[in-house]
Amino acid sequence: MRKRTVFRLAAGTVALGAATLAYASLIERNMFTLRRFDVPVLAPDAEPLRILHLSDLHMMPDQRRKQAWVVALAGLDPDLVVVTGDNLAHPDAVPGALRALQPLLDLPGAFVFGSNDYTGPVWKNPLSYLLPEREYRSGPDLPFEDLREVLVGAGWHDLNNRRASFKAGGRLIEAVGVDDPHIERDDYAAVSGAPSPEADLSLGLTHSPEPRVLDEMAADGFDLLLAGHTHGGQVCVPFVGALVTNCDLPRSMAKGLHRWPATESWLHVSAGLGTHPTAPVRFACPPEATLLTLIAR
Repeated sequence: MRKRTVFRLAAGTVALGAATLAYASLIERNMFTLRRFDVPVLAPDAEPLRILHLSDLHMMPDQRRKQAWVVALAGLDPDLVVVTGDNLAHPDAVPGALRALQPLLDLPGAFVFGSNDYTGPVWKNPLSYLLPEREYRSGPDLPFEDLREVLVGAGWHDLNNRRASFKAGGRLIEAVGVDDPHIERDDYAAVSGAPSPEADLSLGLTHSPEPRVLDEMAADGFDLLLAGHTHGGQVCVPFVGALVTNCDLPRSMAKGLHRWPATESWLHVSAGLGTHPTAPVRFACPPEATLLTLIAR
């Protein structure tokens, strides 16, 4: 009788695990979700300004469902589109990524790249993300310059270690960005400095939300910092949250809107719309885009 009970428990555990994996890989990773946050960063009596924040598409050529969902976001009519990297996951993914972004290219936009815009994925043990120190491994080169050419040609601002001022929603915006700190391509020192007092809004962009970068942007006085990379933890534990962030950001800030500690700056971390192709699962952390409505302080 005892052996039979143990066998049933083991069989039940295996069945539950298989069902959870099927849900995470077949259902939740395709449950694209729109998040909404109000961010009090504008001057008193200012009209709201809406930013659509996209990140971590990790686009594969045949992901038509994801592409169609992103296309439909143009119906939100945002004032500004911000993309914080990791758009590609395959050497042939640029047409798919551009198919998704095409209707948004008519709007003001800004972007930075992530590591998976430069090089493609390689297989890795998903459990390695739990290790405090692990070696970064890169795959084949990706055609990021083709993507950059189209985005810049549409009038979007390339903020990879760059700074720009532009109009969106009738407001003057000053934005600064860094190339991906996760692979040490960032050079904030080259673009640092306080935003102009004439700007109605100041933004800081980075793919990986490394505190060493966010600290400097916040110290310079940027109103809103935008990042991706974490996938919100990708596999979360209900009532516990993210187990990892794949960077030095605290797990409690793996996704969503937070005040950056001891500053006046806000941080929004997108949980992103994709997954690493070798670990195509999400659990308790569906893929997302975010509409940030900026309101008066």
